Amino acid sequence: MAGGRAGPGALLALLALRALGAAAHPQCLDFRPPFRPPQPLRFCAQYSAFGCCTPEQDEALARRFGALAARVDAAEWAACAGYALDLLCQECSPYAAHLYDAEDPSTPLRTVPGLCEDYCLDTWQTCRGLFRHLSPDRELWALEGNQAKFCRYLSLDDTDYCFPHLLVNENLNSNLGRVVADAKGCLQLCLEEVANGLRNPVAMVHARDGTHRFFVAEQVGLVWAYLPDRSRLEKPFLNISRAVLTSPWEGDERGFLGMAFHPSFRHNGKLYVYYSVGFGFDEWIRISEFQVSADDMNTVDHSSERIILEIEEPASNHNGGQLLFGDDGYLYIFTGDGGMAGDPFGKFGNAQNKSALLGKVLRIDVDRNERGPLYRIPRDNPFVGDPAARPEVYALGVRNMWRCSFDRGDPTSGAGRGRLFCGDVGQNKFEEVDLVERGRNYGWRAREGFECYDRKLCANTSLDDVLPIFAYPHKLGKSVTGGYVYRGCEYPNLNGLYIFGDFMSGRLMSLRENMETGQWRYSEICMGRGQTCAFPGLINNYYPHIISFAEDEAGELYFMSTGVPSATAARGVVYKVIDPSRRAPPGKCRIQPAQVKVRSRLIQFVPKEKFIRRAESTPRPTARVPTQAPRRSHPTVALPAPTPRPARPTRRPGGRRGGGRRRGRPGTADPTPSNGAVRLVRPAGLSAGRGRVEVFAGGRWGTVCDDAWDTKAAAVVCRQLGFAHAVRATKRAQFGEGRALPILLDDVRCAGSERNLLECTHAGVGTHNCGHEEDAGVVCSHEDPDL
Repeated sequence: MAGGRAGPGALLALLALRALGAAAHPQCLDFRPPFRPPQPLRFCAQYSAFGCCTPEQDEALARRFGALAARVDAAEWAACAGYALDLLCQECSPYAAHLYDAEDPSTPLRTVPGLCEDYCLDTWQTCRGLFRHLSPDRELWALEGNQAKFCRYLSLDDTDYCFPHLLVNENLNSNLGRVVADAKGCLQLCLEEVANGLRNPVAMVHARDGTHRFFVAEQVGLVWAYLPDRSRLEKPFLNISRAVLTSPWEGDERGFLGMAFHPSFRHNGKLYVYYSVGFGFDEWIRISEFQVSADDMNTVDHSSERIILEIEEPASNHNGGQLLFGDDGYLYIFTGDGGMAGDPFGKFGNAQNKSALLGKVLRIDVDRNERGPLYRIPRDNPFVGDPAARPEVYALGVRNMWRCSFDRGDPTSGAGRGRLFCGDVGQNKFEEVDLVERGRNYGWRAREGFECYDRKLCANTSLDDVLPIFAYPHKLGKSVTGGYVYRGCEYPNLNGLYIFGDFMSGRLMSLRENMETGQWRYSEICMGRGQTCAFPGLINNYYPHIISFAEDEAGELYFMSTGVPSATAARGVVYKVIDPSRRAPPGKCRIQPAQVKVRSRLIQFVPKEKFIRRAESTPRPTARVPTQAPRRSHPTVALPAPTPRPARPTRRPGGRRGGGRRRGRPGTADPTPSNGAVRLVRPAGLSAGRGRVEVFAGGRWGTVCDDAWDTKAAAVVCRQLGFAHAVRATKRAQFGEGRALPILLDDVRCAGSERNLLECTHAGVGTHNCGHEEDAGVVCSHEDPDL
C-alpha cells in the first residue's frame, strides 16, 4: 500500500468502533437503507457487518477488480491495487449514496466516489493513471495533469461524507445502523403513504389467506379491499352503512368499529364485525358474522349476516370496538364501560360488575356454530361456574380499550408470542397501556393509570387489580390509541418495539421491554430530521388524529390518521412505518401473494402526501416525563376521588377537529396582559369563541373554577374578548384542563355589567376549594343565539 493511507484492516477497525449520529442517515445506491449481508463478503470484507452490498454484488466488484488488474501495467498495479480496492468497495459503504451524490434519484451517479483532499492528493501522486480504467468520465481524464482541478472535481460539497474521513467521523458513525434518536431521545422514523381519501379509517386488517390483501374499514360502515400493489377495488368489500349508527359530528364514537377474519377464512370464508346500531332512543353494539360471496372473493355476501351478540349501550360513548382472534382460535371482544363519566352504573360500575358485559374483555368460541348456539364458552374462561359472573368474561376493569393486538413473537425465538397489548383510554388524568391476561382485573373505576380514581374501591385490597405497563399524563396526550409490537421482516431494528399513539395530541410513541427487569422504556417517535426521510417515496409528516394501527400479512406496521375526525370527511390516510437506518438484506422479505380473481374495476393508488424539508425533527408538544410503573404491592394510601365530570370525547374514531399536521398549538399568552385580562384556552382546531376561561391576576395567569358559573359571568368574559353574546356557560369545561396553572378565582358572582371578572364578587384571588376538573368554560358568539 502507498504511504499515508489506511489499509482495509485499519478501516474495518475504525468502522467497528464508531457509529451513526443524529444528523446523519446511511443510504445505498438503490435509495434505500443499508443492511447486514446474509453472509460475510469476501472481497469488500470491511463491509461484511453492515453496508450496501449483497454477496452477489461483492462478487461483481471482485470481477471488476480482476479486470482492472489485467489492464493496468504490473508495476503500476503493485502500487495501486489497494487504492482500486478502496474505490470499488465504496459502493458497499453504508453511505454509498452520499459518496456518489446519489441522494437525488433524478441526477446521474458519480463514477468515482467523493474523495477527501489529502487522500486524493496521495492517490494522484501515485496512481493518477488508474482512473482511466476505473471511470468512463472523459472530463475527469482531461484533468489528469492538473492536481488541484483533478481533486476539486472528485471532492464532495458535503465534506463530512468524503472518503476515507467519513470512516472516523464521530458524528456520522455513532450507533451506525441503529434507529436514530435526536438530542431529546426522540426516535426518527419515516413513513410511506399507502392509501388516502378515507373517511375515519378505524381499522385495517388482513385475511391470513396468503393473498396479502388488506381491508380498510371506514366508520360509516364501508370496508374497502386493497391488493398488494395498493390498488383498490371500486366495489366495497362490505357495505352495511344503512345499518350502522353514526353521525358526521366530530367526536362521535359510534359507528363501524372493528373487524376480524376467522383464522380459517381461506376455507370457511367467515369474518366478524363490531358496529353500533340504534332505534329511537335505544342504542346497542352488535357483533355479527358474515361470509364472503361464493362468486367473488372480494365481496361479502350481505345476506349471510348472523347476529352473534348484542349488548345494550346506556350512553353514546365508550363503545369499545376491537375484535381479535387469538392463537387459541377464540374470538376476543373488547367492550367499553357504557359511557358517561366515572362509570356511574350500579354500585361499583359496569367495569367491576362481572355480571355485565360492558367494561370487559370477552372470549367466545364461534367454531361449529352452523347448528346449535351461535357461540360457545371456552372451558378455561376464568369465571365459568361463577353464578355471579357472565361466562363470556375473560378480563374486567377496563374503561374503553381502543385498539388491542396480539404479539406475533420474536421471528427467531418466538419470545413474546401471544401477549395481548391494549391501550385503555383514561378519564381525566392518565392514559394507559395494559398487558391483558386471563381472569385479571385492570382496575377501572378504582384506578386510572397508577393513581386512585374511586377512593373506596381503590382502598379495597380484594380488588387485586393489575397495574398498566405504562401510563402517561394528559400533558402528553388525552386519548391513547393502542398499537403493535413490531415483528415484521423489513426493519430488524424495530423488532420488539411496541409502537402506539395518541389521538388528541398526535404523538407517536414506543415502549421497549428490558428483558432483565421486565420494565418498559419509553421513547417518543419523531419524523426524521433533515435528509433522514428524503428517500424516494418516503414522507416525514402525517395527519394528527391517530385513529388506529395495523399489521399486514407479512407483519409490517401501519397506522391510520385523519386531518378532520368526522365520519363524513375524506381526510384519512394509511401510513406504513419505515426505519431509514437499516433494512433486511434484499430478497429476504420477498412475498409471493396468492392469486386474486378480480371482478371489480381497480382504482390505482396515487400518493398525495409530500416530503417536507425541515432542518429539525417534527415539532412536538412540550411535556413532562411520562409516568413510569411503580413497584406493586398493596395499594398505597388512596388519593381523594376526583370530582366526576361530563365525559370528554374519548377519541376513536372522532375527536375535536385539527386543521393541519403541526402538533401542539401556538402559545396564547399576551406579552403584557393587564390585571383582569381573560383568554379562552382551547384545543387546536376548535372554533374561536369556545374554550376554558383563564384570568390574569396578581402578575400571573390562572384558571377560573366555579361550581356556580352562570351566563352573567360568561357575558363579562365574552364582552372582554370582543363578542356580543354569551351562548353558553359551561360549569365543568370540556375544552381542556388547567395545564398546571393555579386556580385564581372561585365562587364568582357577576351582574353581567362588570368590565372584567375581578370586578365581580368572588371568594378572593387564589382562594378556592375546587380542582381543575371544574374549570369554567364559555361559548361566545357575534350572533344572538335566541334569533
